[in-house]
Amino acid sequence: MAKSKTASKNRFIFFCTAPAVILYTIFMIFPTINIFKMSLFKWSGFSATQRFVGLDNFKILLQDNNFLRAFQNTIYLLVVVTIITMGTALFMAALMQSEIKCKNFYRFIIYIPNILSIVVVAAIFSAIYDQKSGLLNSILELLHLDSLKHMWLGDQKIVIFSVAIAMFWQSMGYYMVMYAASMASVPTSLYESASIEGANRFQQFFSITLPLIWSNIRNTLTFFIISSINLSFALIKAMTDGGPDGSSEVLLSFMYKQAYTNSAYGYGMAAGVIIFVFSFVLSMIVSKITERKILQY
Repeated sequence: MAKSKTASKNRFIFFCTAPAVILYTIFMIFPTINIFKMSLFKWSGFSATQRFVGLDNFKILLQDNNFLRAFQNTIYLLVVVTIITMGTALFMAALMQSEIKCKNFYRFIIYIPNILSIVVVAAIFSAIYDQKSGLLNSILELLHLDSLKHMWLGDQKIVIFSVAIAMFWQSMGYYMVMYAASMASVPTSLYESASIEGANRFQQFFSITLPLIWSNIRNTLTFFIISSINLSFALIKAMTDGGPDGSSEVLLSFMYKQAYTNSAYGYGMAAGVIIFVFSFVLSMIVSKITERKILQY
């Protein structure tokens, strides 16, 4: 009887999970395997002939200055945007826990960018950065700071910084809400005890709040770093298309152009393999660095 119930339960679990496993295998596992396979071939993506070249695509890739610049831009966005976004989100979440008026309204306003389409965000910042009629240059002109006016999306030195601001604006609200929810679950009795002991708000944040929400910070940090690789591609594609002269290219936009614009599909897939390995290794490193003993209360 017990064996029959166990078998019935296993069949139920199998039929519940089978559709998801099948879809994941078809649309994720097989394409990933195909990327690794095609990275070893020279193929335009359209012709019937595929020439096996082994690791030649990777050798050329690691000597390609355009790819190295795209890699550098990706690293820059991951480091700078992650630090600023996570730090600001934590600060704003802690601020929202204090006794301020209309904090639900502020939360809503800060969260709005996250519900906007990436294309809409790109359009907003493209309008803000417009050299002639953009809001940013207009404000600088109004303040008689004409020397600070720039072609924000046309200057090779600052274009990636301009995109970083758009990424930060779009992402910060979501993580602020995540951290605020975690902070709200921390018992107020802990803060009351700390206040009695003479700890100020700054000390309470680092000795109570941060350790108790660390598991959430760790998870969101890994998620943000990986999702930023995709987000950077979407914003770059909509705002600059890699310009000017490839100075704002990132890894995914480089891969896309090689595979689907330059008819170098195998070469693009080699870039895809490096992106896959880079993302996997980076997530493992972040997970290891941020590993802490889970505190309970």
